[in-house]
Amino acid sequence: MSTNTLTVELGERSYPIYIGEAIHHQAEFYRRHITGRQVMVVTNETIAPLYLDETLSALSGYDVATIILPDGEQYKTLETLNKVFTGLLEHRFTRKATLVALGGGVIGDITGFAAASYQRGIPFIQVPTTLLSQVDSSVGGKTGVNHALGKNMIGAFYQPLAVLADTATLNTLDERQLAAGIAEVIKYGLIVDSAFFSWLEQNMDRLLSREPAALAHAIEVSCRCKADVVAADERESSQRALLNFGHTFGHAIETGMGYGAWLHGEAVAAGMSMAANLSHRMGWITEDDLQRCCSLIERAGLPIQPPAEISPDRFLQLMAVDKKVLDGRLRLVLLKGIGQSVVTDDFDHQSLLETLESYQ
Repeated sequence: MSTNTLTVELGERSYPIYIGEAIHHQAEFYRRHITGRQVMVVTNETIAPLYLDETLSALSGYDVATIILPDGEQYKTLETLNKVFTGLLEHRFTRKATLVALGGGVIGDITGFAAASYQRGIPFIQVPTTLLSQVDSSVGGKTGVNHALGKNMIGAFYQPLAVLADTATLNTLDERQLAAGIAEVIKYGLIVDSAFFSWLEQNMDRLLSREPAALAHAIEVSCRCKADVVAADERESSQRALLNFGHTFGHAIETGMGYGAWLHGEAVAAGMSMAANLSHRMGWITEDDLQRCCSLIERAGLPIQPPAEISPDRFLQLMAVDKKVLDGRLRLVLLKGIGQSVVTDDFDHQSLLETLESYQ
């Protein structure tokens, strides 16, 4: 397969997203962006045995060190982040050093935050190895860690030098992780691209069977959607918040159940169905739109209902900590149709409560 290149247009900080097969171990994709001699590869215990040696081979000739972190959302903490800082300091890395994030969304978020913070900012490259990170978290410059009281509440906007989305790495994902990534793919069709949503309805079986051409198309369209939104609103002052469709509900699930109990994509999938439910109760989408949304999520092997352990009152408490809360008012991303979404605090709170209660 050939390599496709998209660009996140951010002026002087613009950067490419390379999408192709077996690109993570090709030296050219690193050398065109790394200017110093020092490189730190940050990965985890699951990814290291699969891809670290190939990545180190591609970085031959540089002064390379590695940090191998534990795997899991529960380790996306300040304590884990500090291990990256310790490694950089122990190896006496300077401001000209480059970090390489080799792994899924947790590794990308931690490495990006380390890059944003170490000596007030050093370069980094994203090498996402899960579908979720390839289509979402590696693109756009959101970095950070979780807090016990809220997901992704500590972090920074900090853009990478490049994103290397290697479709070959998806062959080692288990079915649960693949489905979690498809949740974010479905999101783009729901919020901005009705034609893509229809394509997903027609091609979901191809994605689940990991057909390379179908995966590459889904990744490319998803990244293009996200790149366009980020270019228009890098720091989420308005339009970029649309990318959080399903996330306010989903983050409440992740926090309420304990990080790692539900995968991020699973929580977002249930959150999207809840947001669609509320949109329908508001009269903003039809019954058919609601059914299409929930049906596609279910076909991907994802949940459309939140855990019964989280009561409506607990949901409201957790959602009140969401980053989209502005001046004490909760804002939600809701649908006006398939491919049409809005960020609003102008929703009926009784309808929200009815939505939450309908899952009990």
